[in-house]
Amino acid sequence: MRKSMFVAALVAAALPFAVRAQDAHPSVSASSPDGSIVLTVSTDSSDRPTYEISRKGKLLIAPSKLGFLLTDAIAMERGFSITGSEKASADSTWEQPWGESRFVRDHHNEILVHFRQSADWGGHLVDVRFRLFDDGVGFRYEIPRQPAMDTMNIADEITEFDLVPKGTAWWIPGGEWNRYEQVYQKTPIDCVSTAHTPVTMKTDDGTYLAFHEAALVDYSGYWLKHVDGGLFRTTLAPAAEGPRVTRKLPFDTPWRTIRIDDSAAGLVANNLELNLNEPNKLGDVSWVRPMKYIGIWWGMITGKWTWAEGPNHGATTARAKEYIDFAARHHIGGLLIEGWNKGWNGNWFGHGDFSFTKPAADFDLKAVAAYARKKGVALIGHHETGGNIANYESQMDAAFALDESLGIHSVKTGYVADAGGIIAPGDKPGEVRMEWHDGQRNVEHHLKVIEEAAKYHIAIDAHEPVKDTGLRRTYPNWIDREGARGMEYNAWGQFANGPSHEPTLVYTRMLSGPMDYTPGVFSLEGANGVALASTVGKQMGLYLAIYSPIQMVADFASKLEQFPAEVDFVSKIPTNWAESHLIAGEVGEYAIFARKDRDSEDWYVGGINDATARTLTLHFDFLKPGETYKTTIFKDGEGATYLTDARHRVATETRTFRKGDTYTLWLAPGGGAAMRLHPGK
Repeated sequence: MRKSMFVAALVAAALPFAVRAQDAHPSVSASSPDGSIVLTVSTDSSDRPTYEISRKGKLLIAPSKLGFLLTDAIAMERGFSITGSEKASADSTWEQPWGESRFVRDHHNEILVHFRQSADWGGHLVDVRFRLFDDGVGFRYEIPRQPAMDTMNIADEITEFDLVPKGTAWWIPGGEWNRYEQVYQKTPIDCVSTAHTPVTMKTDDGTYLAFHEAALVDYSGYWLKHVDGGLFRTTLAPAAEGPRVTRKLPFDTPWRTIRIDDSAAGLVANNLELNLNEPNKLGDVSWVRPMKYIGIWWGMITGKWTWAEGPNHGATTARAKEYIDFAARHHIGGLLIEGWNKGWNGNWFGHGDFSFTKPAADFDLKAVAAYARKKGVALIGHHETGGNIANYESQMDAAFALDESLGIHSVKTGYVADAGGIIAPGDKPGEVRMEWHDGQRNVEHHLKVIEEAAKYHIAIDAHEPVKDTGLRRTYPNWIDREGARGMEYNAWGQFANGPSHEPTLVYTRMLSGPMDYTPGVFSLEGANGVALASTVGKQMGLYLAIYSPIQMVADFASKLEQFPAEVDFVSKIPTNWAESHLIAGEVGEYAIFARKDRDSEDWYVGGINDATARTLTLHFDFLKPGETYKTTIFKDGEGATYLTDARHRVATETRTFRKGDTYTLWLAPGGGAAMRLHPGK
C-alpha cells in the first residue's frame, strides 16, 4: 500500500543561482524539509563540480568534488558549468511487506542540477540529483543521452566527501580476501584507510554519520578511500579487465548516501537507503515467508560432520528427518540442509562445480521434501556456488524449477571465494574470467538470481553476497544477506569475534539491511570445545538486536533439547515487526530494542552487551496507554560472564508493566536479555 500525503509539483528554474549573474561560479542550493540540512552545489576555480553540506548552521561536508575518470576519453572532472536546476518535494508513506517496521515515511526535498562540460574538455552532460531528508542526504549521477558519448567506460568514480569535524570511525577494510568478513576497527576518522560501507562515524561535537550507497544495480560497489585529513573519495571495485563500469547511455548510478543524526538510535532508525530505492516491482509477494529455522550447519562448522560425502556426511536422509521432527515439535518453521547435493567432494573453495539438481547418494531429496510437508516444516534450499557463477547461471532455471516442484520457497545461496575470485562467464562460449565479489559483473549476477527466483516464488538468503543497499524494497524476495563476520567465527576461537562484535554490527553492517547471523547456540560450544564469547542471555538477545526475517536456531538439535525454556521462548519471537525502536544503546557497546509484533499486540524487548558489565534503566514509554502487560524475562544470572563457565547462568522473571514504567536491567560482560510483553494481567 502506498499512501500519498503530499507531492509537490516540479519547480523548474532555468538558472536559480544564489549569487550575482556575473559571478564566474554561480551556485544553487536546497534544504531538508525542516531546514536543518542545507546543500550548496557549485563549481570551483578549475570548473570542477562541487557540493557542500551544512547542518544546523555548521559546515559538515566542505566543498567536495564530483566526477568520473574514463578509460577512453578525457575525465568528466573539469570544465563544467551549471546550466540549470529543478526542485521538487515529496511526503508519502509506504508499506513494507515484511521488515523492522510496517510503514515507512518518505519526506524529502529534491534538486536536480544540470552540468555541461565545455567542448574542449569533452562536451559531456551530467545531471546530479540530490534528495535531502531531515536525517540525511542521498545523491546520484544521471547520465543523459548525448552526442559526445554512447557508452560510458568508467575507470573510476571520484565522488568526494570532505568531512569537516574530527571524530571516531567504525569500519572494516575494503578489498580484502575474505570480503566483508572482518572485525570492525575503531579509530580516529583520519586513520581510516580504504573501507567497505557502511562506515559509521561519531564526530567530536556528537553528530553521528554513516556513509553508504543505495540501489546498487548494474554498477560496481564503492569503497570509501581516505585521501587526507577528513577527505574521502569513492573508489569502485575493480573489474577483471578494462573499465570498472561499462554502461550504455542513458543510465543512473547508485545513490551515495549520508545518514546524519544526533544519536546512535536515530542513525539506526533511519530509512534513507530504503526510501532511495524503487518501489516493489514484484507485485503480490505473500509467498515470501518470514520464519525461524534450524539446520545441520553447526555440525559442519564445528567439524563433527562434513559437507562432503563420506562416513561423517551431515546431509543424510535420516538426519534430515530427525531435524524435521525437532522443528515440528518445537514450532520452528523451517529446516536448512547444507551438503545435500553433488559437488562437495574435494576442494571446492573458489572454483565450485556443484550440481543444483542432483542429490548426494545418501540423501533422498524428494522423500525429505515430502516428509517435511507432512510435518508442516518448510525446507530451505541451499545453493553454494564456490564462487563459480558461470556454473550456477547455467543451472539456475532448472534448480529453481525443482525447488518449486518440491515446495521449497526459500534458498540460501553461497559464494565462498576470495574477494577477487568469482568465476564469471567470458565473452566467448566456454570462456571464464575472475571477477570481484562487489564488481559490476557480480552485482549483475545477484540481481539475475533474484529475478529468476521470483519467477518461481522463491526468496533468497545470500551468503558471501554483494553488500545490501536497500534493494529488498524493490525485490522483496531478497529476504536476507550475510555480508559480515558471522557466528561461525565464534566456533573457531573464543575471541575470533569478541564480545563487542555484535554490538558494533548493530550500528554498522545492520544499517544496510537484515543479516542472517545465525544465533541460538545455547550450548556456547564451538569446535574442539571452544567456548563462545557470549552468555545464554546474549544468544537470546541476538534475536532482537540483529534483525532478520528468517532467523536460525543454530545449535545441534541434541544440544537444544537441553534448553527447553529458551527454545520455547525463541520460537515465539516474531521475525516480522510493526514497529522497532532502539531504546538504549551506544556504538560498539550495547543495544537494546523494543519491537512490536506485526500480528499481535505483543512487544518484545531485548538486546546485547559488550565486555563491560552495565546496569541500564529501560523506559517503557512505547506501550499502549491504559494497558497492562504480563512480561516474561530471560536475562543473565548473577555473576554471569562470557569469560568463565558462569556464561551459562540465566535468570528468569515474571513482571507486569504499564506505559511509563521503568525496569533496571543488569547486563553481564558479553551478555544480553530478552523479554516478551503480552497484554493482560
